[in-house]
Amino acid sequence: MATPATPPKPTTPNPTTKKRKPRKPKLTTATAQHVISILNTASSAAYSFLSRNDLYLLPSQSLQLESLLSSLPPPSSQFPLQPSLFHRFVSSATLDFDQRWVQFFRLSRPNFYRLLSLLSPSLVFSLPSTIHPETALASALFRLAHGAFCKAVNDKLGDLFEFRRDLERIVVGFGWISLPNCCGALGFGRFGVDGEVFGRNGSILVQALVDSEGRFLDISAGWPSSMEPVAIFRQTRLYLGVEDSRESELLKGPTYMLSDGCSIPQYVMGDSCFPLLPWLLTPYSEQDSFGSAEREFNVAHSRAMKLVSTAFGRVRRGGNFWQGGGKRIVWSFLPFVIVMGCVLHNFLD
Repeated sequence: MATPATPPKPTTPNPTTKKRKPRKPKLTTATAQHVISILNTASSAAYSFLSRNDLYLLPSQSLQLESLLSSLPPPSSQFPLQPSLFHRFVSSATLDFDQRWVQFFRLSRPNFYRLLSLLSPSLVFSLPSTIHPETALASALFRLAHGAFCKAVNDKLGDLFEFRRDLERIVVGFGWISLPNCCGALGFGRFGVDGEVFGRNGSILVQALVDSEGRFLDISAGWPSSMEPVAIFRQTRLYLGVEDSRESELLKGPTYMLSDGCSIPQYVMGDSCFPLLPWLLTPYSEQDSFGSAEREFNVAHSRAMKLVSTAFGRVRRGGNFWQGGGKRIVWSFLPFVIVMGCVLHNFLD
């Protein structure tokens, strides 16, 4: 009689046994060289594509591709030098109805050459002989139409606004001009703008915080002059950053001890258009009863406010990005130009 086979006992995994994680393949020298070769090839292809097709891309596409390529090392293969984009464009886009003129320069080909005929006599005497007036006008109009230069300056040098990371230096600087524990002077600048949005004599307001040397620490630009300064102030990053104590320790640093035992917390000097706040000190008004202490404070306050007006004055005189108070720059572009001017002011100061 056959006996049934004994069923096998179920096996249970050993609880003490741990699964080994698969080992990551090691990056060998050969693999790294292969990857680098692929990246170099891709970079060279992108450079080649841009150099061959920049006249057929939209300006925004060309600028975006140039911005991405600028963060990469130059390709190992050398590309032959060729005339500038503007020279090649003017030479190739010969039809009056070519829409690329409007895309590149915001005006048609007939209007471009009408403007060139007016400016050529002046450009011929002011430009080097190697630069044709056509190329100079095209490059200037392209800059104003797309703001590539301003964007590049603001992206690369924007960290020169150093309020949040350099308070110790700022406080020391104001101490040298008898404003102990002061962290900046806050005021507004006004820049004229051409356009129907703000009226015939329209302008935009720019709020700026400067240090004791007139360097810009914080900028908020592009506000219409019809807005009340207080309304602008309460929407700026500076105000929100100080008031939101949950996220920021801004202006909450060490106090300054006076000889009489009183302490002065960190503060900012603000123009009379700003509200009086625990951290923002404004001048005594004429309606207040003035004593010697009030007069001395207003003198010191006026000295701080002069730093703001002087800084804006240097920005206006520092370049030819606007003429006649900004009347040659459209309102939508002017804020970027102003911020760029402030960045360059810090860089060159």
